[in-house]
Amino acid sequence: MADARFEDGQERPLRLIAQDGEDLKVISALVQDSVLGARDMLYERGKRRFSVLLNRFRWEDRAQAQVAGRAFERVRAVLDFADVTGVAHQGLERREVDTILSLLSIEFTPADADDFASPGRVVLTFAGDGAIALDVDCLDVTLADVTRPYVAPSRRAPEHGPD
Repeated sequence: MADARFEDGQERPLRLIAQDGEDLKVISALVQDSVLGARDMLYERGKRRFSVLLNRFRWEDRAQAQVAGRAFERVRAVLDFADVTGVAHQGLERREVDTILSLLSIEFTPADADDFASPGRVVLTFAGDGAIALDVDCLDVTLADVTRPYVAPSRRAPEHGPD
């Protein structure tokens, strides 16, 4: 009997939940270089929910695409934050709804450094020095793919310069 291999798994849409810092690092890595329109963000104050519809680069498929010599893919996904008590933004114009944004990272800073279940602040950082800060009662983030993958318009993986 052989061990299971990653290649043996069936490809399925991602659905991940983050409730601590390590979980959020995984989601942040998977949404890095996602693109979205400024109009693709919604804060529902009454439901205490902030949602983002984005075009996520499929980092989890990059190596297989390279080996197979096929185009890289993106997928539409919803990034959802629960228990949001406030939203602030910097470097983003709310009136410019046609602006295209590139998401770089997501970070959480708990009010109590030893307790990720405590209130805190989630910061979404975008290329061009834009950011959105979400005040939350606790860390509760969901990432869910909502369409089938499609060929990335550039047919290439995002490239990053040295930090």
